[in-house]
Amino acid sequence: MFSVRLTEIALPAQSNDIDGLIDWVIDTLSLVRKRGEDTVDKGRAGPVHRLLKEYLFAHPQHGWDSQMLAEELGLTSASLNHHLKRLVEAGIIGFSTEDKGWRKYYVRGGSLVNALQFFISNCSLLAKQRLQTLQGLWSRDPQSLPLELPEDEHALFSIGLCDMRPLSTESGADELCQWMGDFGLLGERPGKELVKGSVSSSIFRCMLERNEPLSIDEAHEMFGGQKARLGRIMERFRSSGMVERVARTDRLPVSLWAAMTSQYQKRGEDWLLKKGGFQRILSSEQQNDILAKLSSQSLSVNDVEKAVEGIDATEQMLLLNLLGGRLPLGYRLAGREPIDITKRVMHRLERLFSRFERVARNLDSLLLQNEES
Repeated sequence: MFSVRLTEIALPAQSNDIDGLIDWVIDTLSLVRKRGEDTVDKGRAGPVHRLLKEYLFAHPQHGWDSQMLAEELGLTSASLNHHLKRLVEAGIIGFSTEDKGWRKYYVRGGSLVNALQFFISNCSLLAKQRLQTLQGLWSRDPQSLPLELPEDEHALFSIGLCDMRPLSTESGADELCQWMGDFGLLGERPGKELVKGSVSSSIFRCMLERNEPLSIDEAHEMFGGQKARLGRIMERFRSSGMVERVARTDRLPVSLWAAMTSQYQKRGEDWLLKKGGFQRILSSEQQNDILAKLSSQSLSVNDVEKAVEGIDATEQMLLLNLLGGRLPLGYRLAGREPIDITKRVMHRLERLFSRFERVARNLDSLLLQNEES
């Protein structure tokens, strides 16, 4: 079964550092789960690093006996098989059972560059096929926000890819949960999140049906749970490239009301007129109406919404900034239809593949030079 978890990592600073390049491969393929602080050797004395550097990548056309590898690396057979299984599932490493005895492992295609061609082909085809599932689950009709602001930053890209298989009857998962787990949307160890009706699957299903972005506060009201945990779930979705985080410009009246009320209580009417943007953005009638209701403590969100109804959303944003207010952020599926998400995910994958190809070429060249010398 093809299965891999990919994480976008910046290219090593030095293109001729074999250890740095192998570290990049290990981190990109999420072969080692890092815990706590870095060790002095940066993990380069670890079994996975040594397995790749000293054996598989160093002699890609050689078949390595798993028993010999276990003895050389000081690992039990079970531990070695765990690491080799991850590499085999990713399609980088193959094994032969032609000879009697232990399996012999080798780099597919005889070089990392060749192995990467298999890997990229499998990843690309699998991602496109599995993302077609969104077609049957998608029921939202996205409406444009009053002011569409792009994401101010992109989350670190991290995604899982796994072959489609029959639904497990023992796990308690439904089609959506298993699909989310395969894409890494439920984390490295899903546990109870894999069960139908879990918080993660409920939030994602909501996004498939909801037109406007979903804030963490709204998710808390709808599904419960700690806000910090909900935030981590949303960010995990976002790191897959399927979900984006945007400013809730549809909440402008609420944010303006909160900012006006707060600044009036802190700084008073004169500050609102001169530094708070009232004289700059609002007409005299609008100013007087809002200030009168602030004075009588009767200003409501509806009053603000009615007062700024004829003002362009960009000007409303400027007024909010002058008042020192902030718009809440919301999460939504990154596209108006499923094909948009497929294009977005494939673009991020292609960027990662491009980096992988550079690293593979450098590693093959450097290790060949070492072997010849």
